Amino acid sequence: MYAIAKRECIQLLIGVKSIIIIVLLLATAYYSGKYADSWISVMEIEGTSEEAKSIHYAGVSVFFLLLGPLFVTTLSHDSINRELQNRTMRFLVTKTSKSSILLGKFLGGWMFWFICLTVSYLLIRFFSETLDVFLFFQNLSLLTYQVAFTILLSVWISKPSLTMFLSIVIGIMTPVFALWSFASSHWLSWINVITPFYYLYRDDYTFIVIYLLTAIILYLAYWLFKRREF
Repeated sequence: MYAIAKRECIQLLIGVKSIIIIVLLLATAYYSGKYADSWISVMEIEGTSEEAKSIHYAGVSVFFLLLGPLFVTTLSHDSINRELQNRTMRFLVTKTSKSSILLGKFLGGWMFWFICLTVSYLLIRFFSETLDVFLFFQNLSLLTYQVAFTILLSVWISKPSLTMFLSIVIGIMTPVFALWSFASSHWLSWINVITPFYYLYRDDYTFIVIYLLTAIILYLAYWLFKRREF
């Protein structure tokens, strides 16, 4: 499992699309950390307040809220079905269990985003001299959910070309739907309870529910994966 996770993480780190996303993320973190004090001055917020601390990390949080679904699904949409298409899955199942393969792919994607998130927060920490641990784990919960959902998508659909198309559609529509459902009284707004965004707007530890939703998604992915024949 750990060998699969390491291989998956390294492949993501050296990919061209990944490097572009990392550059965008670090640029966002740099400008968010360096110029947040100007916004604090304009908004007349006390420099020691919790609001002032959060403003330094606002750019990165918005980055993950609006672009996270698109970037996560775009990078990992074929993590499982790529192995099926390349006929390497038959080799993997002879060396390890299906659960290890699935968890290895998930951990590899999760490690990549954990590294990206940690580096961006350390960069902001360098400029702001503050560290918002609570917001860090909120963002991490969102990324964890999205990686698990992408693994489920890759297990459910066997064609990488189709998951690539769906990853773009889902990545764009997910934040749009979340914003619409929050502002709307439409009966579809109940779907919010199974999306991570519903648990992120509160300043408490409700976001822990997102980790529970992630576990359910991973179990569903495993349930589908173990029934596949290779």
